[in-house]
Amino acid sequence: MSPAASNPTGPRGEAPDYDVAIVGYGPVGVTAANLLGAMGLRVLVVERDTDVYARARAISTDEEVVRIWQRIGLADTLTADMLADRELTFVDADGRTFLAFTPQPVGNGHPTQLFIYQPALERTLREGATRYPNVDVRLGHDCVGIAQDDDGVELSVRPAGPVDAAATPAWTCRSSYVIAADGGSSAIRSCLGIGFEGRTYTERWVVIDTKVRRPWPEVDRLRFHCDPERPAVDCPTPLGHHRWEFPVQDGDDEQRLTSTDGVYELLAHQGIGPEHVEILRAVIYSHHVRFADRWRDRRVFLAGDAAHVMPPWLGQGMASGVRDVDNLCWKLATALDPQLPDTTRELLLDSYEAERMPHVRSITRAAVFFGRVITERRPGAAAVRDHAFRTICRLPGVGAFLQNGGWFPTTRYRTGLLGQAHRRRGPARETGTHLPQPWVLDQHGHRTRLDDALGHTEWAVLHTRARTGTDLDAWRRAGIPLVELRPAGSDPGPGAVVDIENVLITRFARAGVSAAAIRPDAIVYAAAGTRCPLPPPLGGMRAVDRPAAPA
Repeated sequence: MSPAASNPTGPRGEAPDYDVAIVGYGPVGVTAANLLGAMGLRVLVVERDTDVYARARAISTDEEVVRIWQRIGLADTLTADMLADRELTFVDADGRTFLAFTPQPVGNGHPTQLFIYQPALERTLREGATRYPNVDVRLGHDCVGIAQDDDGVELSVRPAGPVDAAATPAWTCRSSYVIAADGGSSAIRSCLGIGFEGRTYTERWVVIDTKVRRPWPEVDRLRFHCDPERPAVDCPTPLGHHRWEFPVQDGDDEQRLTSTDGVYELLAHQGIGPEHVEILRAVIYSHHVRFADRWRDRRVFLAGDAAHVMPPWLGQGMASGVRDVDNLCWKLATALDPQLPDTTRELLLDSYEAERMPHVRSITRAAVFFGRVITERRPGAAAVRDHAFRTICRLPGVGAFLQNGGWFPTTRYRTGLLGQAHRRRGPARETGTHLPQPWVLDQHGHRTRLDDALGHTEWAVLHTRARTGTDLDAWRRAGIPLVELRPAGSDPGPGAVVDIENVLITRFARAGVSAAAIRPDAIVYAAAGTRCPLPPPLGGMRAVDRPAAPA
């Protein structure tokens, strides 16, 4: 249902210069540029800095985010520069392990957890965006003003940094929609007068990025040093890098703490010296928990840190922002269809915050709890924690749940753009879930991932051979592909995929599903059994031809 780039007219009758403008070109903004570029939309990117930010901020991501990058054809290139499936270890004040596990996959077809080196990741994503001549990237520029009307947004843009306003006047352009991905101090959010409520923790942390000179036994694992005297995080990052994080304590001299001598004094407590690592940089920052009051202001949408910031304990800050634009971009593309009814367009665009906000809040709560476990400063409470985790991990079922990461908030939407209400039993319990991605045989018999077989920017209806009835006709009339899901051992063929390991076949059978409508972001819009109809597409939504994007 992604439309071609449309040309609704502005207040003076002229077409907008761009379909979507993106302010901010970090991991969230550049992912959005790739997604929209692949859809054939006309995209403007405005970014203050002239190059990738040199400091590694995010250090990990997960399989769901890599699946999003798979949709833009960059997953394999990106993961080549990542570390996958490393063990997570929690140690007490004496260095003894009280919890250790490797996160288990949840079905997205990629390694569960991956450690990244953010500058390298961003360069690859930016290189990917150069595939699309329809993406206009303006580095070294600021968006200094926006003005909305019923037909679009006017942006004022000028070179960043100190300039002579008279000699370098701002130039203006129009865009149908704007994505503000300009970080926690978002100028766009401030310009719109959107509040950013929450708290900043009083405890500050020093973050140390290093280059490994000589490896040590634990160099390739993530360790949480849960020492009440001074907790620490010890994290591998790829391409020969490693990171440590320590809290700044009362009486610490922050300037000395970030000096070379101060850093090596901290690392000495971990048995690390100059022979092991070269210090690249050390900076001090504070943890925040903040949410924008609203994520949409008419035609402007906040994404990533501009909409929400969270503590780093689960490594989900960047990942949540990438999920934001994955949810938003196809909706903006659909909203550009000039034949889409206004009521459907508003429902579509309002669903962005309705779906993403609850999920981000649940991850933030988990991150805050996780941080409290790691940074417990009371020796008695820490001793109870260590003993409790050792005991729990020995219990059948409970220990496996904890060690397999079953406690981690999965992507599931209860409200938003869904064709039916989620229920505890029956086919409708699949509604709003993130569809697993198994390996399949496509119609030509080639082994590939499900998303690659279905296509990345369109809806699809998956159905089993047992499915009959006229309820699929509405989807067929809307131009949505109907794809038969065949069990392992079947022959592939036109309009069909073979589930090589019966992953979805088994899942659908357990839920009584014989047909499911899948959104472009792999969320199940609706599911039906053999005796209940599949809800039709949202009113007026249809498949629309769009310009072919470069491979």
